[in-house]
Amino acid sequence: MSFDVIIIGMGGMGSAAAWHLARRGQRVLGLERFDIPHAMGSSHGVNRIIRLPYYEDPAYVPLLRRAYVNWRALEAAGGERVLFTFGSLDAGPEDGEIFPGALAAARLHDLPHEVLSGTALNRRFPGYNLPAATQAIFQPEGGFVMSERAIIQHVRGAQAAGAEIHARERVSGWDAAPGGEGVTVTTEHGRYQAGRLILAAGAWMADLVPALAELAEPERQVLAWLQPTAPELFTPDRFPVFNLEVAEGRYYGFPVWDIPGFKFGRYHHRGEIGPAESQRREVDAEDEALLRAFAARYFPAGNGPTMGLRACLFTNTPDEHFILDRHPAHPQVVLASPCSGHGYKFCSVVGEILADLASGDGTTPHEIGFLRLGRYTR
Repeated sequence: MSFDVIIIGMGGMGSAAAWHLARRGQRVLGLERFDIPHAMGSSHGVNRIIRLPYYEDPAYVPLLRRAYVNWRALEAAGGERVLFTFGSLDAGPEDGEIFPGALAAARLHDLPHEVLSGTALNRRFPGYNLPAATQAIFQPEGGFVMSERAIIQHVRGAQAAGAEIHARERVSGWDAAPGGEGVTVTTEHGRYQAGRLILAAGAWMADLVPALAELAEPERQVLAWLQPTAPELFTPDRFPVFNLEVAEGRYYGFPVWDIPGFKFGRYHHRGEIGPAESQRREVDAEDEALLRAFAARYFPAGNGPTMGLRACLFTNTPDEHFILDRHPAHPQVVLASPCSGHGYKFCSVVGEILADLASGDGTTPHEIGFLRLGRYTR
């Protein structure tokens, strides 16, 4: 059976690419080794933060602006809201990494924002208990995307536009024809041909592209949901999502939504790096203690009974920027991700970029030079 494009991985990025391609009239096959959606990768746990003053690099901001447009387009097409905006906080020491980077991005791109001291922030949002010397950017358009619901919407929309999507079909290998023309993908159920191939397998990218072994390292991550002792302080209108740098590391969190409890996690939780297949899925007492210590110090009114603990996976590059590019040896093969723990918010625009790279002349109007694979070979 032949297709225009085959996509391996129907998580956040792959499902968005399937939606964009199918809506352009492309014959699409999406392959997923687990369920759709599933809890084995990087996109489960209800929601993911979206924020505009991007301290990681101001070059992400134009992509984010397009992501907002595309999330709203998905909502309009699917009839279900997935993007919720209540404001975001990027906070930390004045001479740290997050605050000055976020302030620079906000100023460079003329983003509406306020600068708050820790004292002013705690007064306005009393669920927070940050040090007085903390500096924060409040940006009113921040919030979160319903990650699993968005995958479902992208897949449903792709199917409605004619895409063929297979769950529980593991890929055993792929071959690219010489000269940049055509690919063959082999699974446990058969062989498929297509003109182009998108690899969007998240933590399994290095299994499909061995050359990425040192550029795509899976890492175990843990999320906690704790029931606040003062739940009225952790509602979306009183508790913006946060991206926070403190002495203990960098943390992120959400108001109470869907699952009981306020949700938060620590970037690079315990530094557990290794192949996706060997990562621990269970959560232990040390995971909980690490997260509780943070909540007790900075969100004491949120440090109530445990409602949930879940493990997921980051897949990190050395510089923690994405990889979005065509395969250096096979131009008909597009590489999507790893996204280093901050990529989900971009899925709606990355899907559009992948559709560009996997069709026509393989170019995209979006500026992704800083995400190209070539940055590691210069």
